[in-house]
Order: sequence, then C-alpha cells, then structure tokens
Amino acid sequence: MLDWGFSYITGVSSTLRLSLVIPCYNESGNLAALAAAVRPLVARDDVEVILVDNGSTDDSPQRLAALLAEQPRLRSVRVPVNQGYGFGILTGLRAATGDVLAWTHADLQTNPTDALVAFAQFAQFATAADPRRLFVKGRRRRRPLLDVAFTAGMTLFEGLMLGSWMVDINAQPTMFHRDVFAQWTDAPHDFSLDLYAYHRAIAGGLQVQRIPVDFGTRTAGFGHNASLANKLRLSRRTVAYTVALRRRLRESLR
Repeated sequence: MLDWGFSYITGVSSTLRLSLVIPCYNESGNLAALAAAVRPLVARDDVEVILVDNGSTDDSPQRLAALLAEQPRLRSVRVPVNQGYGFGILTGLRAATGDVLAWTHADLQTNPTDALVAFAQFAQFATAADPRRLFVKGRRRRRPLLDVAFTAGMTLFEGLMLGSWMVDINAQPTMFHRDVFAQWTDAPHDFSLDLYAYHRAIAGGLQVQRIPVDFGTRTAGFGHNASLANKLRLSRRTVAYTVALRRRLRESLR
C-alpha cells in the first residue's frame, strides 16, 4: 500500500540548521556569480550550501575547485555522470547535515538568499509547533506571460489528476525537515522531483507555506526551460509522471 503519511519523533531541538543544495550542470559561466550570491548564507553558522556538480561536461569542476579554495565554507559534491536534475539534488540532500533541507536553482533567476526567508518560517513555526510539519516553497513573481500560461495549465492538470491544488510547482526554494526526506523511497531523478516533493507534502498533511520570490533573467548558461520546445518536452515528462503517480495512488486504495 502506498502510504504518504509521516511519523515523527518527539523532542525537536529549538536550534535548527539549514542545508541548501544547488545542482549545477554545465554552469561554468555562472559559478562565480553564484558563489558571490550565496555569501550571505555561508556567512551564517546555521547554514551550509552544497553545490552539486551534476555530471558537468564543461570546465565546471575546475571552476568549482577554484571557488571552493576562495570560499572554504562552501561545500561541493560531484555526480560523475549526469543522471538527471532530480538525481543531482538527491545526491546533495544525502550529503547534507542540516535539520532543514532545501534546494534552489543555480541560474540566479531567483536569489539564493530567498532560502533565508523560507528558513525564517521554520524558526517561527518551531516556537509554536513541530517544524517537521512544515513545507515551504517559493512562488514566482514578474514572470513572462508564456511561463505564467504554462504554469496555469499545469496547475489545472495536476489538480484534476491528483486532486491537489499545486500552484507554481517548479518555483524555488523548496524546503522541508530532514525527517520528511528520510521517508522518501521512490523520488524521481528528473524534473518531476519538484512535483513529487510538493504532492508528498500535501498528501502527508504538512502545512504548506509560500513565500514570494522575484523571477529574473538568466545571465549565463542555458536554461533547460528556456525555449518553447523545451517547455513542451518538460511538460510531456511531467504529464507522464503524473499519470503514473495517479495510477499508483489508485492502486494503493484498492
């Protein structure tokens, strides 16, 4: 039986630490700006940032090594061969040491420091409730009209298929307690990971909070979702995953 409820242990520490995972695939031209953008995070004792070299085939490994020498508080792990966006994130999450886990994108279309706003929600929530019951996700503002149209279409489709109202599924950051991650057994290795995490949070009865994030233009590298063709390709993959997920959910109720 497919059980997406969550169980928790008692006695949560009032001091939480955050691990932010950022997958980087052929982001060589963007890495210096990314390292500069995460400085406010790594300056804090309660935050670690893990840059995942997700099987890059450009000179990202060399650039990352140089940046890590300059910023020793940055961490990095490498996936030798790219196995998908989700696989890179999962690799980083497994290497994380924080109580609260999160990911965001390397393209700087949203600011990595948005994670600090999301993390503050956990600090506030922990004073009155169990932080393991919280799931925080960004919600993008100032996006191109075509992107907004695609998001609206996918929101409607996912709602009809899965019975969960999930708006702006691919917005970042995505943040949750590590005990939630410990119960993931079948997470997808592609861009469906955002849908998986969001739907599991709703199905597991977590409290979902959204924070507004400004959405800008990529300054370097190539975005997987940059063209209409890529948007359609990623949408097809998401649709296929949603159909499979709906089938599993139905089978679990028999």
